[in-house]
Amino acid sequence: MAYRIEYAYTSHVGKIRGNNEDNFWCCGDYLKADNKGTGEVRSRSADQDELPLLAVFDGMGGECCGEIAAYLAADACGKHYQTEGAYVPGEMESFLVESCKSMNKSVCDYAMENRIRSMGTTVAMLGFDQKEILSCNLGDSRIYQSYPGSLIQISTDHVLKSVTFGKAPLTQYVGIPEENMTLEPAIMKMEAIPGIRYLLCSDGVTDMLSEQELRDILEKEAPVKETVEALLERTLENGGKDNATIILCEIQEPTIKSRVRQWFDRQKKKK
Repeated sequence: MAYRIEYAYTSHVGKIRGNNEDNFWCCGDYLKADNKGTGEVRSRSADQDELPLLAVFDGMGGECCGEIAAYLAADACGKHYQTEGAYVPGEMESFLVESCKSMNKSVCDYAMENRIRSMGTTVAMLGFDQKEILSCNLGDSRIYQSYPGSLIQISTDHVLKSVTFGKAPLTQYVGIPEENMTLEPAIMKMEAIPGIRYLLCSDGVTDMLSEQELRDILEKEAPVKETVEALLERTLENGGKDNATIILCEIQEPTIKSRVRQWFDRQKKKK
């Protein structure tokens, strides 16, 4: 089924921190390592046959290690995407898994070369295949599926369950040396249905907003850009204690223009 996605995204340093350890990959757009966020909410659209890819990264580590890890992961994600010629339709799961491995190698190599004992980043990704949407995550950056009357977390929180107080350590993330642990990204497959929205965000958002607050904002069904603005505004109102990165996309019916282009593409393949 041909479909289109409309998406909006932002990354904000928050009200407490002086640097931004978050990053993202939105169809080729991402931030440099030393950044103060996007400074705005950006919005775009893409047809499914353009093979769009969306991702959020939340870096970890002392000094500047977190922001470097998030940048390295975003950069490696882009390089893998370009090297592989995006991804082959029907083989998105393997593409996402290999992307995670590529990111992991980039972060681990940097840590080894610079004698850094601990650095890493979460990743939450969405890929858009012909009939399915696939989510892929490592760590606690979340992905939600939203439609009227429902908000479902489709990502897995890779955190140590036995921790009672404080922030639980991650059990999976980008930056795990292969000799220490096997990288096991969580994958979910969803049918591509127009009208459904997907939210990707760092814990700077989910630590500030309850699921009920998320649901209330998403159920207003405002345009995606306005919804991202509302999510960020509420995050900052509630304290903005961490960096906050948000991507919201909506599955839509293809435009007439994109249908015509897809028809011509099919005719070329027949020749």
